[in-house]
Amino acid sequence: MKKKIRLLITISLVLSFVISITVIGIKRLDYHNGAEDYFNAQLVAGLSTMPRELPEEAEETDFWAEALAGTDLVSLRAVNPEVIGWIAIPETELSYPVLQAEDNKYYLNHTWNNDQSSVGSFFMECQISPNMRSFNTIIYGHKMRNGSMFGNLLNYDDIEYWKEHPSIYVVTDEGVCRYDIFAAYEVGVREIVYRININSKKRRSDFIQFCLKNSTIDTGIVPTVQDKVLTLSTCTGRGHSTRFVVQGVLHGVFPVAASDDELSS
Repeated sequence: MKKKIRLLITISLVLSFVISITVIGIKRLDYHNGAEDYFNAQLVAGLSTMPRELPEEAEETDFWAEALAGTDLVSLRAVNPEVIGWIAIPETELSYPVLQAEDNKYYLNHTWNNDQSSVGSFFMECQISPNMRSFNTIIYGHKMRNGSMFGNLLNYDDIEYWKEHPSIYVVTDEGVCRYDIFAAYEVGVREIVYRININSKKRRSDFIQFCLKNSTIDTGIVPTVQDKVLTLSTCTGRGHSTRFVVQGVLHGVFPVAASDDELSS
């Protein structure tokens, strides 16, 4: 009887080990395929040769805005017409297309070229305009365990990390938008951060004060009610009731490179 029990325990342990190894293998393959999808996105966008660090010879102009100005959104849309832009935080691995669907579910488990994957995509809140003119534009994305996607956002609870990576760039049809980061913190999913159509000055002021009050870093940047805010939202790893957000205020919009069609017209 004892031998049978030991045998059953051994079989159970072996099965558990095999299942665990299989799950890990599937997850690693999923991450690998996701990374390949987004490397291909950089190729299509013409960003595969973009430098990882600011060159010593860079001039006083905004080097990163100029480097991103040639992002080929037209070619990206030839693969997926729901591409609305490109997001990057210079000198990090964060450089990806941004999508927008009819809901906020599809791109949770689909990459930019519609491959099903737990990596998902960066996608804009479906209820707001993709032109970045809303008072608060929200972009969602996963925080992957290998550091990809929004894997670096939680680093912004350290002021030293902010000093090294103070700005977010978003490329749209209208230009390269630079957002200077002013807040980073964990927040409940029902808080004002996720409200849509914050139009009154009072509500906008409440929004700004909430962000500054809850931020774990003090950057010295204080938005006004006339400004445009970008909110990047990702999971915390501590359940579904809270998210970690990094927020920037629009500093400027730089022109994008003319397309071939525009040059030939």
